[in-house]
Amino acid sequence: MELETVAKALKELGHPTRLAIYRKVVRAGYQGIAVGGLQEQLAVPGSTLSHHIASLASAGLISQRREGRTLYCVAEFERLQSVIGFLQDECCMDER
Repeated sequence: MELETVAKALKELGHPTRLAIYRKVVRAGYQGIAVGGLQEQLAVPGSTLSHHIASLASAGLISQRREGRTLYCVAEFERLQSVIGFLQDECCMDER
């Protein structure tokens, strides 16, 4: 994984509201969570929530799917594992 890609993901997760959104999406698992449910749980205005979701999606951390009139956010678990792996891969390599 490239440094710039990881930096973007970490930048997006560095905002408290986006981190709260992402935690809820990750907790929901592979079925995801409805945007309306996120809005209720986090008490975030719809336009603000949309902005933050778009930022997380642009970093590849979440995807969205529509079922009828309901829009779901789903964590991209492979991207999450890649970011974590990038941080862990070189752990203690310079230790003597």
